[in-house]
Amino acid sequence: MIAAPASGHGKTTLATGLMAALRQRGRAVSPHKVGPDYIDPGYHTLAAGRPGRNLDPWLVGEHRVLPLLLHGATTPHLADLAVIEGVMGLHDGAAGRGEFASTAHVARLLGAPVVLVIDTTGQGRSAAACALGMHAFDPAVRLAGVILNRVGSPRHETLLREAFAEVKLPVLGAVRGVEDLVTPSRHLGLIPAAEREEPAIQIVEALGSLVDEAVDLDALLAIAGQAPPLPAGAWDPVEAVGGPVTGTLPRIAVAAGVAFTFSYPETAILLEAAGAAAVPFDPRTDRRLPPGTRGIVLGGGFPEVHAEALASNQAMRADIAAFDGPIVAECAGLLYLGQRLDGAPMCGRLPVTASMTPRLTLGYRDAVAPVDSCVTVQNQAVRGHEFHRTTTDPVCGRLAAWTWDGRNHGFVDHRVHASYLHLHWAGCPSIARRLVAACL
Repeated sequence: MIAAPASGHGKTTLATGLMAALRQRGRAVSPHKVGPDYIDPGYHTLAAGRPGRNLDPWLVGEHRVLPLLLHGATTPHLADLAVIEGVMGLHDGAAGRGEFASTAHVARLLGAPVVLVIDTTGQGRSAAACALGMHAFDPAVRLAGVILNRVGSPRHETLLREAFAEVKLPVLGAVRGVEDLVTPSRHLGLIPAAEREEPAIQIVEALGSLVDEAVDLDALLAIAGQAPPLPAGAWDPVEAVGGPVTGTLPRIAVAAGVAFTFSYPETAILLEAAGAAAVPFDPRTDRRLPPGTRGIVLGGGFPEVHAEALASNQAMRADIAAFDGPIVAECAGLLYLGQRLDGAPMCGRLPVTASMTPRLTLGYRDAVAPVDSCVTVQNQAVRGHEFHRTTTDPVCGRLAAWTWDGRNHGFVDHRVHASYLHLHWAGCPSIARRLVAACL
């Protein structure tokens, strides 16, 4: 587990670089991310050469975290080790819920030793005191060592190593020059790897070389090897959905491409386990839905950044406007199905307009389905996540998709289910089965 005292210390940089460095040494690495993040796993995927997967006790339940780790680490083949990037600070959990869903919580669920990344800018001995406090706060979390980030000079490194020797915390590496490898950001964090293509690949390769030179990889591998044995019982998607739905194999179009990058791998896996064929398509560039499409999944992403390109693809917008099968949409999908987004015409399937706002809406949600739909049954309870800087007018339809915090949210309109709520379908696999059944 790669953790830090707080956001901004370099977890993503070091975790991604570590994955790339180990892969360059011939190791098969299973990449994981604590929390609901979609962007960091994209870089993990580039670094490890296999899908980055999320481990979030809030979204999927504590009992599924270890099985999902095992599934990722054995698919498509057995990995040598798993590298897990934490979320926020080591002990920061869901707001108002203590340490639940924190990096420390997941580390305990997995028995994973923790390596702490510390931004040492402007610090000397205080960096060791900070790490010691992180360790003492929860002795059940095994802090196995630290990586010193943004070290200023050889003298600075010597001072830091002496301080950490005093508190008996191994220093596994000291990184300089990371400022030259900054990944650009915008309103919701890092720009997704899928939007940067060749530059993203170059950054990941450079991070791998940086970590290979600055970090003791042999010591890290030894620490990983000291993790306790894991019980058998990888997550089984077929078992999760109750087996395939009887009927012909329906083709479900799943939005992809640079405007729709917020998707968990388990979504397509569960659709196929339920008996469907999950077919990716790009609403920005493809002129038509895939042939034989019986249902559509529109996940999250950045339609506001690509609104002009989405609007100019009139053929795809018309195809979706005329489509009469079930559609499930989250966040970006909701905006794309509306009338207009920041003035640009969208698909017009829902009586809603959307626009950017300066306010970030972010957080976990306890939601309930107030009505039956193509993916939910009335009173079904789910746990989800909101993450957006847009708003819609209205915020809900005559039939809402979800209720939380005493308010209705989203839209159930004919066969459409759309809202801002992001779900990890491994936490509510019945959604995949119900969607496939609706397609049939």
